[in-house]
Amino acid sequence: MATFITKTEYDAVVVGAGHAGVEAALALARLGHNTALLTLNLDSISFMACNPSIGGTAKGHLVREIDALGGEMGVNIDKTTLQIRMLNRGKGAAVQSLRAQADKARYHQNMKKTLEKTKNLTIIQSEVTEILEENGEVSGVLTAFSEYIKAKVVVIATGVYLKSRLIAGEWIKETGPNGFEPANKLTESLQNLGFTIFRFKTGTPARLDVRSIDFSKCEIQEGETNVYPFSFLTKRVPQKQSPCYLTYTNEETHKIIRDNLHRSPLYNGSISGTGPRYCPSIETKVDRFPDKERHQIFLEPEGKDSGEIYVQGMSTSLPHDVQIKMYRSIKGLENCKIMRYAYAIEYDCIDSLDLTPSLMFKKVKGLFTAGQINGSSGYEEAAAQGLVAGINASLYLRNEKPLYLTRDSSYIGVLVDDLVTKGTLEPYRMMTSRAEYRIFLRQDNADLRLTEIGRKVGLVNDKRYKVFLKKKEMLEKYRKEMEENHSPLKAREFVEKYGGKLSGGISYKEMIKRGIPLEDIIKEFGAFSGAPFDILETLETDAKYEGYLKKGLEQIEKAKRLENKLLPSDIDYSKIEGLRLEAREKLNKIRPNSLGQAERISGVNPADIAVLMVYLSK
Repeated sequence: MATFITKTEYDAVVVGAGHAGVEAALALARLGHNTALLTLNLDSISFMACNPSIGGTAKGHLVREIDALGGEMGVNIDKTTLQIRMLNRGKGAAVQSLRAQADKARYHQNMKKTLEKTKNLTIIQSEVTEILEENGEVSGVLTAFSEYIKAKVVVIATGVYLKSRLIAGEWIKETGPNGFEPANKLTESLQNLGFTIFRFKTGTPARLDVRSIDFSKCEIQEGETNVYPFSFLTKRVPQKQSPCYLTYTNEETHKIIRDNLHRSPLYNGSISGTGPRYCPSIETKVDRFPDKERHQIFLEPEGKDSGEIYVQGMSTSLPHDVQIKMYRSIKGLENCKIMRYAYAIEYDCIDSLDLTPSLMFKKVKGLFTAGQINGSSGYEEAAAQGLVAGINASLYLRNEKPLYLTRDSSYIGVLVDDLVTKGTLEPYRMMTSRAEYRIFLRQDNADLRLTEIGRKVGLVNDKRYKVFLKKKEMLEKYRKEMEENHSPLKAREFVEKYGGKLSGGISYKEMIKRGIPLEDIIKEFGAFSGAPFDILETLETDAKYEGYLKKGLEQIEKAKRLENKLLPSDIDYSKIEGLRLEAREKLNKIRPNSLGQAERISGVNPADIAVLMVYLSK
């Protein structure tokens, strides 16, 4: 171990105070562990380096699940929302997702205040340069100030700060996002511990001066007041919200980009990191879709007290002179002034296949990682992993079994399983299509799926649990009303208006299954008096998709049979006859917990699973 000047001791150390780090630290501290949260800069706590928003397609599901388990992200965004909307309104309930525009400064300030008021939690501005271990177990960290902080568990949540550098055209600077300092020494320590290191990249668009934009040329995008909030503890969303605006790129914009592609770091070799396919830069979109005449651009406020406008959909790493021409070619932005230029950022991250489903490093006990260091992208994915890592670090300290959230229980379960079973060769982004049981994993029922788990772990306090029990009681009451039969005399004329015929009694549930909107049923019969709209949404969705839900349950039960067949941790797969060479290599690397996890490993086919089943039976 390197020499040190001072020594302190905690139960747990969390390295990094981004969206992953704060959830991990809060979970550990709230569960009674003396925890130190170390960050390069106190001003970067929960900092929104890119879009000042929370949620979005599938990401909204993650936030509601974080909240159901007792996490903080949903509570914090509800306190700092500028505008909130439900995306995919015209599609099925399974893919509808909340998205809120945040007040960027207040989001940081509120989270920092929450951390400062949390018992058992100490916040320290310091750079961690080395992770220390003894006999295969983590023993603490060493800081740039030569301080040895001893701990039984360490959670690394360094985000995009490991050897980070910003790039815009020919301009390159070794720095973290928004001018924050990078962490240049920790990567070497991680490699020495046995981590495999990748190089990823992401980017952000420019911020424009609100006074220089002609919003009259843009389409206004108002928020919604008839949606539920992110947190199950929040009573309602803000009734007064800030507008966003929509505009579009055009052929002139695309010509400027095409004429300058040779100056883009993405195309001239200046960037070596792998970027996200599902959130491409504007130059990538123009190059990849040459026949598309225009791309949507959203103009979104960064805060009530800020004059900066975020240009959603126009991430770029083109040079500054090209950025000015490009943005000014867009309707409404003809005279725009750039306050912060767009840039790409490269950073080191680990191979998530080096982790167990608890997010603990396979080679060092007590060492956990969470967030973008695991190869994911997005605040929501980071926070979800931070919560999982914090919970499992607590369980490790208590010598209890780790918490493995399954794919049929949550989007968080899908996220973690994808990372530790399939790995990722690009920044991982959660999407509804990744969840095979998404009709079960809706936003409206996140608490019904996960709050009991959070309660058992110890994160769901009495206040939250009381709210949950009250909702369950209301659901049970209104479900009985939903299933009560009504005489055909009362319902026949109403049902016939929707093209149906009655020969006997009918329930509200049966009406919904016939395609009659619940809203119309309530108007006609005065049903479900006093029921909140989130309760009504759950009732209507469960009734409408009852057949699909029953089939899905059968699939889940079938999958559980493989999930319940556990694989011993000491199997040497290279010695199992009948397994193909690729399967042996993948199984020895990932070391799955069950046949179900083994089945999802790329390179392991059904014949290999059959061999493993025979092996287990012997």
